[in-house]
Amino acid sequence: MQTNLTRKQQEVLDFLISNKDTFPHPPTLDELCLAMGLKSRGSLHKHIQGLINAGFVEAPNRKQRGVRLIEQTAADYTESPELPSKDQGTPFIGSIAAGSPIEAIPNISYMKIPDEIKTDNPCYILQIKGESMIDIGIFDGDWVIIEQQSHARNGQVVVALVDKTEATLKYIEQYPHETVLIPANKNMQAMHFAPTQVEIQGVLVGQMRSYK
Repeated sequence: MQTNLTRKQQEVLDFLISNKDTFPHPPTLDELCLAMGLKSRGSLHKHIQGLINAGFVEAPNRKQRGVRLIEQTAADYTESPELPSKDQGTPFIGSIAAGSPIEAIPNISYMKIPDEIKTDNPCYILQIKGESMIDIGIFDGDWVIIEQQSHARNGQVVVALVDKTEATLKYIEQYPHETVLIPANKNMQAMHFAPTQVEIQGVLVGQMRSYK
């Protein structure tokens, strides 16, 4: 079974498996968007199509309106030695830019971190590459803890996915006509995008550093 999923595809698959007994019938895209707190039905459709191509979800047909896991998917996934568990710790996703956007690395491992620097909601860890957030004490090589969510208040530090391919850590300001990603480095300029170009992947809630 193919397992090289993107992080968002993995999140959707995890949700479908964890909640397979919650829905009275296979959920529609609209029901999944509501349950997962997602705003974009189109983006979810692309993630579902990726799961269909990977062999985890059945292809739609006239008799089936909802999103249905292939019968063996949950069993195979549960038996896999790589299945995430609470005992493994918090997912470490890879590297993220604190400078110009770079592609986040979808190479998931797990790290044990104190409960005090994360929240009760789903969180993940990224390692910083770059110096655009140094004025608030986030340096190259630091690890940041991100609460996974798709929205943020203006002025929060977020993981922003730009054009669905590149991720960066910045302050965010959102307006009807544009979204601005602002570094915490007086020598760097803010980046301006159309709102449709930027997808919030989470909000900064914690930080770690090694002095080795």
